[in-house]
Amino acid sequence: MGLKQRIEQQPSWVLHTLPWRETSLIVEVFSRDHGRVALAAKGARRPMSALRGVLMAFQPLLMDWTGGGEVKTLIRAEWRGGQPLLTGRSLLCGYYLNELLLRLTAREDPHPTLFEAFEAANTALGRGESLSPILRRFELALLQELGYGIALDTEADQGGAIRSAQSYVYRIEHGPMPIDTHPSAPHANDGGEGLTVSGQTLIDMAAGEFSRGETLAQSKRLLRALINHYLGGQQLQSRRVLKELQEL
Repeated sequence: MGLKQRIEQQPSWVLHTLPWRETSLIVEVFSRDHGRVALAAKGARRPMSALRGVLMAFQPLLMDWTGGGEVKTLIRAEWRGGQPLLTGRSLLCGYYLNELLLRLTAREDPHPTLFEAFEAANTALGRGESLSPILRRFELALLQELGYGIALDTEADQGGAIRSAQSYVYRIEHGPMPIDTHPSAPHANDGGEGLTVSGQTLIDMAAGEFSRGETLAQSKRLLRALINHYLGGQQLQSRRVLKELQEL
């Protein structure tokens, strides 16, 4: 069992809640300095509980907790700033970001830079900004921060700088290879061995710039393939719902 400690005034976001016992909740939160943490919110479902109306997803919180085991005990939670409630497609995108953190991060593994990216994404969703660039920036930050080594600025074979006019095939866990030196390279629909992408798209992604239509389309395919690979076959429920809504 870990050393019992008390954490106070920790910036956090609620990712998911589950009913626990008759009146309580188990709350998965993403915190700035302690990563993803599971908290027991005792009595949070009681009508008069101070926690009842606070433990909401997509709202920036300050949290106090104590404990040394896998599940800590939540002591207090309070809002730390105004954030518009997410609605419609922004809400579904918010669930998608939460699910990525739940599936790909380990508990109590701090990632302050990823926390900042998550806050920025939620703030942008609350402002009603364009959804695709928000998702692509967060997906990229997630993969980079978790140490998956997403190569965007150098060629995988020779180590040269990415050329904007060059076409590449991106091989997962290797990086981008120029297609003219690999004429048999597969295309985006050739079984997942590699994805074709332009050099300009890779340059844009490295700069966090997603204003070009081609960059948005190619980065979506590339990042989705990478995330699917690291999910190891796990299915994202939020992605399935988004796809069904698009088909409707």
